[in-house]
Amino acid sequence: MPASLFRPLPRPHAGRTLLCVSFAGGGTAAFRPWAEVLPPDVELALYCYPGREGRFTVPFAADWEELMRDALAAVRSLGERPYLLAGHSMGAWVAFDLARRLERSDEGDRPPSALIVSAAVSPALVAETRGISPSSGDSDEELLTWMGGVGQASSAVLAEPELRQMAVEVFRADLRVVDTYRHPAGATVAAPMQVLHGEEDVVDARAAESWRPLAKGPFAVDRLPGGHFYTPQVWARLPERLTALHTVRSG
Repeated sequence: MPASLFRPLPRPHAGRTLLCVSFAGGGTAAFRPWAEVLPPDVELALYCYPGREGRFTVPFAADWEELMRDALAAVRSLGERPYLLAGHSMGAWVAFDLARRLERSDEGDRPPSALIVSAAVSPALVAETRGISPSSGDSDEELLTWMGGVGQASSAVLAEPELRQMAVEVFRADLRVVDTYRHPAGATVAAPMQVLHGEEDVVDARAAESWRPLAKGPFAVDRLPGGHFYTPQVWARLPERLTALHTVRSG
């Protein structure tokens, strides 16, 4: 079976790992350049959801629990070094649920030393987000319009019918998985949590603050220029904004 973790720039002697989880409809490509801007003691590892890139032949996850089983297996394959866990948009919910489960695991799992959640409302508000665009009930054109509007789909993809169809199929598959997410009442994580949000994103400061009740440990919200994917300049060097990368040295 194709590996679910991709390391763009292997650093076998690094002391820490930054593990990133993608947005709905995304793969690892948007995160790969970050390997060049990380501190030299940090290796970048990217979790690839089923059904895309090198895992194209793997069926999409049928629901949230199936996705979490796959993601947990990926985390467990990281090795022994400390790691930070970061998720963008849908990936923020995946990262939070991974951290929650790993902290409560009785199987000897190592939880992340820090959790970074980006461009997402708190999963505790899942009931309030049902049916809000983008959602699995949207038409293909509505989803493609949203993807183009936030910069998730390039003009080249939107101009090519086959690529358009592929992009919307992957996006819808992930949205269907999100539809099956159920937030456990009172769920929290102990790892230090940093919340990032774009000043022009629909995920505004109030939505970003909605993560605070989910944090048992240190908590911070940081505003960044731009929208759902920030500005291209900010996105390209986003690891420089991750406080834990520069302050946390052990797990």
